[in-house]
Amino acid sequence: MFPFLRLITAMSSASRKEKITPTDVSENTFICRPWDMDLFMEMNNGRVLTLYDIGRFVLAVRTGLNKILSKNKWGLVVAGSTVRYRKRVRMFDKVTMRTQIAAYDERWIYITQSMWVGGEPASSVLLRTGITSKGRVVATDKVFEALGLKDWQPNPSPWVAAWIESESLRPWPPAV
Repeated sequence: MFPFLRLITAMSSASRKEKITPTDVSENTFICRPWDMDLFMEMNNGRVLTLYDIGRFVLAVRTGLNKILSKNKWGLVVAGSTVRYRKRVRMFDKVTMRTQIAAYDERWIYITQSMWVGGEPASSVLLRTGITSKGRVVATDKVFEALGLKDWQPNPSPWVAAWIESESLRPWPPAV
């Protein structure tokens, strides 16, 4: 079940925090709860991705993107991701999540996120995301103009740039 209470709490907390620009890192913290666990007594990988969703909503609130989405009747979409898990997140661990825009092109916004427990990285994800309107992806220049960032272009790290390039080589539809 989607953690609606956690989403509402996170977004409410984000709305009371200082606003940030889309160039900043957004941070939020939470506690790993019993319903986040799998049979191996660690946070379930599906729940990790759901909590990363919440981290992106927090970024949207803190940057003011949520108001722009509402005003324009735009939505959010994930069009690709790659995740790396390195440290188990156990029940009642305090987790700090960091979310930041890593790059963008004419269509997609690439976001990096990570979860940290006790000052050590537990997992990270790179996502290709978009803003949608009536079932179509909105051009990123229009999105960033609405955010007041007309000529901003982040310099992606080499691994982000390589991932973006590799995704263009990936066949669709899949063979298997």
